[in-house]
Amino acid sequence: MAAILRLDDVESLPDRLHVAVVAIGNFDGVHRGHRAVLDRALEIATRDGKPAIVLTFEPHPRTAFQPDAPVFRLTPAPVKAKLLQALGFAAVAEQLFTREFASHSADEFIRHVLLDGLKAAHIVTGFDFHFGKGRQGGPAYLMEAGKQLGFDVILVDAFRDEGGSVISSSRIRDRLAEGDVSEAAGLLGYRYLVEAEVVGGKQLGRTLGFPTANMVLAPENRLAHGIYAVRFRLEDGKLKDGVASFGRRPTVDDDGAPVLETFVFDFDGDLYGQTCRVSFFGFLRGELKFDGLEPLMVQMNRDADEAKALLAGVRPLSDLDLKLNF
Repeated sequence: MAAILRLDDVESLPDRLHVAVVAIGNFDGVHRGHRAVLDRALEIATRDGKPAIVLTFEPHPRTAFQPDAPVFRLTPAPVKAKLLQALGFAAVAEQLFTREFASHSADEFIRHVLLDGLKAAHIVTGFDFHFGKGRQGGPAYLMEAGKQLGFDVILVDAFRDEGGSVISSSRIRDRLAEGDVSEAAGLLGYRYLVEAEVVGGKQLGRTLGFPTANMVLAPENRLAHGIYAVRFRLEDGKLKDGVASFGRRPTVDDDGAPVLETFVFDFDGDLYGQTCRVSFFGFLRGELKFDGLEPLMVQMNRDADEAKALLAGVRPLSDLDLKLNF
């Protein structure tokens, strides 16, 4: 599969992707609710023989308006692009979202972004999509513009889970903040994952017989501190099981910044500088402070055994989960 084209300017969309089916939204998490919009766009593109592209916004609009309180991103832009590629989209336009951009009228958004930039033939978006200064534009405005200017608009209702509740990015963030990666996976439709560069640590894990691949996540990441059963994808694509600790390592560090440390099973190699992926399959326990290194090592062995047992029985949740984590 060809790599998805990432654009930071809608005007740089190549001619071959003009007259496309465009799915519009933030799509943070690319969760099952988003899939209702994204899958509909892909269906239309396949039916009409047109390219399918996504229009999203960077940074997240809430972060743009409140930079001191950035949103916990389930899928930062590079990860989101990989998920969209796995679904079958040809390109993602990551429209720079600033206060100046937000001040444009709804009509300017339609003419400059959708028509002049993307030359959209079909627009697919959620029923609650609003745009333009003061949220001037809404579904009715967009549909009327489509009639006047010659593009189709397809609105998709909110997607509800098996219990009848709407699936939202904020709901998933709350589950992750509680360490409930299993329920989060059910809402996402795949196991929650992060990507980051492997960096050097204090080498304590190696001394104890548990060498770890260390990653620093975004400060706004609210994943609960604790121990997780994970899968670890190397930069070359190889997939390994492992057990990971996310937190401040209270037994060995009194005032450390949160670090994701993964002990990769059956691996002995140099990962420094590689951008790797960690996918979370199960929460094993919370972060604890032990009375010395010996009880810590005993617990680490128990954690590794429990992670191996959990991972031995996992199955894909969806085709997307199969592509990402198996």
